[in-house]
Amino acid sequence: MRSANFQPTIWDDNYIQSLKSDYTGEPYVEQVNKMKINVKMMLDSTVDHVKQLELIDTLQRLGLSYHFKEEIQRMIESLYHTTCTDDTWKNRRDLNLYATALEFRIFRQHGYKISQDVFCSFQDEKGNFKACISDDIKGMLHLYEATFLMVTGENILEDARKFTSVYLKHCVEQNRDQDRVLLELVSHALELPLHWRLLRIEARWFIDVYERTQGMNPTLLEFAKLDFNMVQAMHQAELQYDSRWWTSSGLPEKLCFTRDRLMENYLWAVGLGFEPQFGYMRRMNTKVHQLLTTVDDVYDIYGTLDELEVFTDVIQRWDIDAIEQLPDYMKMTFFTVYNAMNEIAFTALKEQGLNIIPCLKRVWGDLSKRYILEAKCFYSGYKPTLEEYLENGWVSVTVPVILISACLVSSPLSKEVLESLSEYPDFIRHASMIIRMVDDIGTSADEMKRGDTPKSIQCYMNETGALEEEARDHIDYLISEIWKKLNEEQFGADSLWPPVFKEMALNIVRTAHVMYLYGDGHASQDHNVQARMESLFVTPIP
Repeated sequence: MRSANFQPTIWDDNYIQSLKSDYTGEPYVEQVNKMKINVKMMLDSTVDHVKQLELIDTLQRLGLSYHFKEEIQRMIESLYHTTCTDDTWKNRRDLNLYATALEFRIFRQHGYKISQDVFCSFQDEKGNFKACISDDIKGMLHLYEATFLMVTGENILEDARKFTSVYLKHCVEQNRDQDRVLLELVSHALELPLHWRLLRIEARWFIDVYERTQGMNPTLLEFAKLDFNMVQAMHQAELQYDSRWWTSSGLPEKLCFTRDRLMENYLWAVGLGFEPQFGYMRRMNTKVHQLLTTVDDVYDIYGTLDELEVFTDVIQRWDIDAIEQLPDYMKMTFFTVYNAMNEIAFTALKEQGLNIIPCLKRVWGDLSKRYILEAKCFYSGYKPTLEEYLENGWVSVTVPVILISACLVSSPLSKEVLESLSEYPDFIRHASMIIRMVDDIGTSADEMKRGDTPKSIQCYMNETGALEEEARDHIDYLISEIWKKLNEEQFGADSLWPPVFKEMALNIVRTAHVMYLYGDGHASQDHNVQARMESLFVTPIP
């Protein structure tokens, strides 16, 4: 039996139940409604092409755009049809680099597949980007950000990323004495591009930056702070609900070897969708995610191979009568999973008339198959190839269970969607594959120290003889390549999948990028993780 010596949680139930916020009640709702009217008037009265795009971008980064989805969609549709069909845009000369890159990014974010050829006018006859555009730091930053929405085969954007990243790194190293906020935005983008960032954490960071930005709009700033604090109050209440459930389950007390990470698991749920309308999804998904963390530790850390084979069989059969064969800690684990999934399924049956148990049973069964395969590799000492590892690992990273559970509780279901979930759609596979590798880059060192199975980095090293740094570079390259496929999925006209579900696939990848940016943000209890949780869920913005 191995031990990971996970630290106890710093966010126990007593602490979570003590959280309270002043930002609840009718007076605040009235204030927000007045501000919404003001911003709608702003959207209606802004006629300049670039100013419209800037306003949309600011609302998105401040975390306010969910209030104005219809207005923003109408504005973008109008802009697209009046100025941005591919035939006319290729030949336009009225947009500078900054405006072109901003326009490109906003349109792609909203599902319009604008051609990369819009950047041809910034290249010379040989296809190289003109040296003169590097005088425009703001334009270079926005071109860099735009490249992260590329799809496979877009060489102009590939060249643009190389060109801008070298230049922007040089700017930061030189610490050029100009707009300090702009340099801060550049450093932030180089650390992680906007398209890969978790929306809620980005909003909290950007509100502080926006306050120091020349020409900021005081109405938007005040609205963003108030809205953040009101949504935070809602998040606190949801956390308290989940913490009561988790404590009453008895698992944190009985299964001392597992990661008790309710707050971190709630952050994953917020990552999927922070907006008020996703409250039920967040509460249920936090349960799912905490149970997945527990089951993962049963397989990875504690169970013997004989116990795990019986445990896998019980999960596959989804049979509560079969738990008598299990040791007590596994009985409690399976019983808690079984009850939580039945609760979710009962609500779906009651509200939508659909039986989702077969779907839930299948995704948990698939996961257990992948877990037992990894356990057998560990006990036999088998070293998989990178391809073998990823083929198993994109399921064992648990993302299919998380995303499908979120789909089942967050949008009106249809029999067609339910049936199609029997085959995981490509965007779930792509999202899972990225997260498998992002997780490995962040957690690999800790997991290898305690003797876990080889991760993607080690598999590549074993297979090719590469050094660790070369292996990490190769995994980074694969992550970028699969992001292109995930971006492509956003342009699909497949109406079977609600747009909200595809957005959640993007969002869970963004959450992973932030969670593993400086190591294992899910398991560790370091200062960075603590500060992030406090800013999101504890401390309101003054």
